[in-house]
Amino acid sequence: MSTRTLIRGGLVVTAADEMHADVLVEDGRIAALAAHGSETAAGWTADRILDATGKYVIPGGVDAHTHMELPFGGTSASDTFETGTRAAAWGGTTTIIDFAVQSQGQALRAGLDTWYAKADGNCAIDYGFHMIVSDVNEHTLKEMDGLVEEGISSFKLFMAYPGVFYSDDGQILRAMQRASGNGGLIMMHAENGIAIDVLIEQALARGETDPRHHGEVRRTLLEAEATHRAVQLARVAGAPLYVVHVSAEEAVAELAAARDKGLPVFGETCPQYLFLSTDNLAEPDFEGAKYVCSTPLRPREHQAALWRGLRTNDLQVVSTDHCPFCFRGQKELGRGDFSKIPNGLPGVENRMDLLHMDLLHQAVVDGHISRRRWIEIACASPARMFGLYPQKGTIAPGADADIVLYDPHAEQVLSAATHHMNVDYSAYEGKRITGRVDTVLSRGELVIERGQYTGRAGHGAFLHRSTCQYL
Repeated sequence: MSTRTLIRGGLVVTAADEMHADVLVEDGRIAALAAHGSETAAGWTADRILDATGKYVIPGGVDAHTHMELPFGGTSASDTFETGTRAAAWGGTTTIIDFAVQSQGQALRAGLDTWYAKADGNCAIDYGFHMIVSDVNEHTLKEMDGLVEEGISSFKLFMAYPGVFYSDDGQILRAMQRASGNGGLIMMHAENGIAIDVLIEQALARGETDPRHHGEVRRTLLEAEATHRAVQLARVAGAPLYVVHVSAEEAVAELAAARDKGLPVFGETCPQYLFLSTDNLAEPDFEGAKYVCSTPLRPREHQAALWRGLRTNDLQVVSTDHCPFCFRGQKELGRGDFSKIPNGLPGVENRMDLLHMDLLHQAVVDGHISRRRWIEIACASPARMFGLYPQKGTIAPGADADIVLYDPHAEQVLSAATHHMNVDYSAYEGKRITGRVDTVLSRGELVIERGQYTGRAGHGAFLHRSTCQYL
């Protein structure tokens, strides 16, 4: 049966435009937009009318970097695809791209099938996959071609974590050469893992075991060096490069230098690097373990460079790298040895709100980001980067009706007591922010209605992605 929803009276904000418009949704897609109060809009009828007066009408967020149910260090991320996608919806995100993992010695296909099985029938919102390649060889290089055709068009490699995910420069070069031929996008975790392991060993030998030392051994220069090396390898291979979770000013400078040469090099940062710092890692009584992630949190002065990168488009995307581990029983595995603390932070529910809060509070003072840039870095750019635009990331006729009614004036306090992520702490505990999701539609279906969850596991569909649309 055909269903029509009319969203009336809101300010429609996309990466390109802002307008007071009504939005007509039919059969899960956006059918039309018309100026509020116009003859066209006045003639529309619908089964359901949503009043967006005083609210923004924005595209659903696209979080291009999540790790649901990721095995790490003898445990697994605490959010399942069910709990994690539900939390994402609460935060105004209607699409995630998660990482399927190839185990060393296994085929890419085996890892991908495992992730299909984890997600199938469990997601409240739409989802896609990137492929982590941790064992580059003739067989896996051939498999990459087939995955691009299957809609898995991006491949993550690691310069960090020797013995787990690590690839050497030769393996990275070969994967990049393959991607340059099949249209895939190489995503890089850029840290010099070999050098970092030496520094970890030396720190532990000196008795430096607290969480703050996690940040001290993973030096900014080792992020910058790996970023530089990744750029040069991509140049040699003639391949595009997307550097994930950029956290340091020196790494941003490497990306900016590459982009100034006109190279197809892109960068992502995350809310934790924009809002948290080494001060959090240094919190007493092992509380700093809550903030252990890699790349690590940096001293506060790096934040200005990240915001500047987002303003100048040297960084194009804000994703979360959502990879939650409970403080009790999981983060605690690293008591007495910071290198055993599972790496990752919860954040899939907070991204849209934190970026809006910055827009509201900082824009006048620091000129951080505009409303349209907010939508660009959180919705449109990730959709374009990973081959989903204009199906996702915008409000336009023909696009999926992934729509958020956002109240820019509502106040909330972020807290583990009220969030919906399956984790026992909030990285932003007690932070008071302005702006809140009111209503969320995923392909025209109500998932959040006026602050109530109305979605269901299994509504979310797998997304077959095309290749990067910036190339």
